[in-house]
Amino acid sequence: MRGVIFDGERPRFVDDLEVRDPGAGEVLVAVAAAGLCHSDLAVVDGTIPHPLPVVLGHEGAGVVEAVGPGVAHVSPGDHVALSTLASCGACADCDRGRPAMCRAAFGRPGRPFRRNGEKLFHFAATSVFAERTVVKAVQAVRIPDDVPLVPAALLGCGVLTGVGAVLNRARVGQGESVLVIGAGGVGLNVLQGARIAGAVPIVAVDANPEKEKTARLLGATHFVHASAGRDVLAAVREVLPAGADHAFECVGDVRLVRQAVDLLGRHGQAVLLGVPPLGAEASFPVSSLYLDKSILGCRYGSSRPQHDIALYARLYREGRLMLDELVGRIRPVEEFAQAMDDMNNHAVARGVLSFDR
Repeated sequence: MRGVIFDGERPRFVDDLEVRDPGAGEVLVAVAAAGLCHSDLAVVDGTIPHPLPVVLGHEGAGVVEAVGPGVAHVSPGDHVALSTLASCGACADCDRGRPAMCRAAFGRPGRPFRRNGEKLFHFAATSVFAERTVVKAVQAVRIPDDVPLVPAALLGCGVLTGVGAVLNRARVGQGESVLVIGAGGVGLNVLQGARIAGAVPIVAVDANPEKEKTARLLGATHFVHASAGRDVLAAVREVLPAGADHAFECVGDVRLVRQAVDLLGRHGQAVLLGVPPLGAEASFPVSSLYLDKSILGCRYGSSRPQHDIALYARLYREGRLMLDELVGRIRPVEEFAQAMDDMNNHAVARGVLSFDR
């Protein structure tokens, strides 16, 4: 079967992958579409250390082909969006409704794939850059058949992370101000999460002026172009003279983490969503936090995927959550290299790989 692997040299398309049958509590999914996310490339450049060789991809949707013993909530033929949270369902964090904190949900990749007799690792417990993948049942969330699988692929990472950060972690309230630094895949979903929450004003900051149209479409009321030499702090303060109630850093640059903190208002909170290089440290004046300001980490939008993906699918059907507008160029999986170039060149909001299902 077709897929994209990384063996330590370069990511590449192959057509001779194999995947095992689902075991107890597992689901075999025929992948229809997969979003291309910077986290996939972070494995390639070493930002996210991962055992190799690995089948890439972690944001996808498809059709259930088979289920293992003990699986009851999905059946063959069901349409599903996949989450990366292979949570155990029984630990203290799962019991408290915090599956993103489950220690079984990350850092323990399985090896369900084979190629030329060699076992290959899962990435993020999903590996959706493969024609078929095996996931834990808890990762497969049933969605209505009338939700197209291409936009549904984005539910499992970018939407869960961005919208979830607003609704679950920051708990943005109506009329509160939001600043979003970075209008990439996650940042755009923070913007529409803020819109859904009723925030105002919503300020987007990005170095690429071509992102303004999409940012405004999804929810930004103001757009600040972070061009070289421009005083971004001053430009944002023209819109938010008292500072932001919520600032989201969506790039993974420690300088922008400092910028997010500096632009907070009293009782404001900075939510860190970008992924800087491993070991990176940020600095800020401690006194800047004394006015009840907070810095919050956020993993995967503090999501409960079985609940949240179903909710976001409903919001999409109601026209309140935009997914089609996020989809940039759709390429067959064989054109993975070109899709990677699209992303590196910021040519699309979210590139999607298709398996023609």
